[in-house]
Amino acid sequence: MTHKQEAYMKKKRGIISIVLISIIAVIFIIPLVYMVSTSLKPKSEVLQDTISLIGSRVTTENYERAWNAFPFARYMFNSIFVGLATTALTVFTSAMAAYAFARLKFKGRDKVFFVYLSTLMVPIQVTIIPLYMILRILGWHDSYAALIVPPVFSAFGVFMLRQFFLTIPAEIEEAAKIDGCSRVAIFLRIILPMSKPGLASLAIFTFVNSWKSFFWPLIVTSSDKYKTLPIGLYAFSGQYGTDWSALMAATAISIIPGVIFYIIFQKSLVEGISLTGMGGR
Repeated sequence: MTHKQEAYMKKKRGIISIVLISIIAVIFIIPLVYMVSTSLKPKSEVLQDTISLIGSRVTTENYERAWNAFPFARYMFNSIFVGLATTALTVFTSAMAAYAFARLKFKGRDKVFFVYLSTLMVPIQVTIIPLYMILRILGWHDSYAALIVPPVFSAFGVFMLRQFFLTIPAEIEEAAKIDGCSRVAIFLRIILPMSKPGLASLAIFTFVNSWKSFFWPLIVTSSDKYKTLPIGLYAFSGQYGTDWSALMAATAISIIPGVIFYIIFQKSLVEGISLTGMGGR
């Protein structure tokens, strides 16, 4: 194959890749556009014309109705607070456990890691009843602790960060030990700063999972003081129908914090995921 043919094939593959990526992007964007357009339609037109993206007029009454349907501000605060607290604690505990499994040498380390990792295969439905009973015994029902503590210990987070830590050369730690750094100092001053992409990736996954969590908050909360936004969105689905325009408006508002969180950490996300897959044993 000549140089011109290679260049042509490379250009052709690039064009095909761009076309495929554009098609996938459009597929993902269409539901978001439809959600926003529906939220700006008059309520009477939502079910009359489900195809058109533009109604007879643009209105914000759906947003007003959604905001007043339940304590929207309180529910959003709870979601943000629980999401940030869960993310911070999950990243910290996962980093400590991952460092132990990646660097510390103790008997049965790999077996313990395998057992811990196997919990990923246990469906959450299996653990709900035992967890709920424990929370009742501790007196944590209808509290922030019930929403934050159970998801903090993440096998996925430990696995992800362990793989990332394995990509960091051990020689760096050896040099730090020679300079007099303790194991704790190495972890806090060297490993964590070098692992920002991996930590950011885990933070995004954790925050998004916490933000969209519905079933667990529905079980462990009973008062408006602790309910989160997904529970509030469920209120628009009644016995006699669903208020689609208000639901779309509330959903449009609810995705804003997640989008902001992603924008902040997006530069580290791809790097963190790619380096995680490079870790060896």
